[in-house]
Amino acid sequence: MPSGLIALALGGFGIGLTEFLIAGLLPQVASSFAVSEAAAGWLISGYALSVAVGAIALTAATARLPRKHILVGLVALFVIGNLLSAVAPNYQVMLLGRIVAALCHGSFFGIGSLVARSLVAPEKKSQAVAVMFAGLTVANVLGVPFGALVGEWWGWRAAFWAVTAIGLLALAGIAALVPSWAGRVQPAAAAGRAAGAGAERIPPGGLAQQLRAFRSWQVWLTLVATALSYGGMFGAFSYIAYTFTAVSGFASEDVAWLLMVYGVGLVVGNLVGGRAADRDRDRALVLALLGLALTLALFGLLAESGTASVVLVFLMGVTGFASVPGMITRVTDFAHGAALAASANVSASNVGNALGAWLGGVAISAGLGYTAPLYVGAGIVLMSVAVMVVAAQRVRSSQATDRVPAR
Repeated sequence: MPSGLIALALGGFGIGLTEFLIAGLLPQVASSFAVSEAAAGWLISGYALSVAVGAIALTAATARLPRKHILVGLVALFVIGNLLSAVAPNYQVMLLGRIVAALCHGSFFGIGSLVARSLVAPEKKSQAVAVMFAGLTVANVLGVPFGALVGEWWGWRAAFWAVTAIGLLALAGIAALVPSWAGRVQPAAAAGRAAGAGAERIPPGGLAQQLRAFRSWQVWLTLVATALSYGGMFGAFSYIAYTFTAVSGFASEDVAWLLMVYGVGLVVGNLVGGRAADRDRDRALVLALLGLALTLALFGLLAESGTASVVLVFLMGVTGFASVPGMITRVTDFAHGAALAASANVSASNVGNALGAWLGGVAISAGLGYTAPLYVGAGIVLMSVAVMVVAAQRVRSSQATDRVPAR
């Protein structure tokens, strides 16, 4: 495993912690700044909106810069944002810090995925992306309990100081361990050849070249499939605590460890999905999405069983994240390495998150109960399956046409 991948995973871990730890700190932050729970909630909502905007804006603005330099700058922005949050004298500065830190999120994972795949042989590109995203999935497991524990022992500011320190380590790691050619060269697959030697070069290109990637139907189909798959999973996950307590019969204090079970599933699904995608990507994506739809539907049917709920929330994490590495490499392959398309994939996932959470809330408001978001999520994911089947069939048709000999 190239050492640069470890540095990228550490950066992903820090960014993931920033996103998730605030949930366990909101009561302390609201009390410290004497703001309402709703106002404190903007520290989460504002972050999410900033991710969606920053993913496109920063990637477009830095289109011609070397990708290693962009990553260093993005992590520096992340450090500044968390430092602002750690020293914030008032709520407004705290919110500003959250927004600044979030600006780097989408671009880091978009551009970072291109850098990660360039560090390994082509047949391992999805596994490389999975390693980078492993930091994010581990942060999903540890983020909320980390924030809650550190906040309980040393105060909420200590949590942001800790994340700032992780950001500085990631910054140093990326600067030292990621090669300067990363993101511009795909290493040759032949054994014994030096990384980058005799390999296909992938120039960053300007904004116009980046935008040309969106002429591909395959890029758009992959973005739609990404949004729908995230929307289905997040629509169910947003209300999972209510499902556990009101349907499955768990106590409220059990929710934390149940969410950790889900997070462990994310880690497993990410790594398994990356390996499967390198074997047969489209087949792996369709099977992962079908597995997620089936898991959500079964969860809705069996939610009254505590044992079944534990098993199914783990499988929900596995199947929910198994498609992520393959989706990233798929969109960047058809976009010919355009970083803007990779970052658009991150924005698509956030759009899907918002759509899924809204539809799940509508179902609950309609009086359909706390299992309704699971069924809604299953339906949304089935639409993602349909999109992926169409995308895969178009690829096979194109390949079949290319194989027909000319007369």
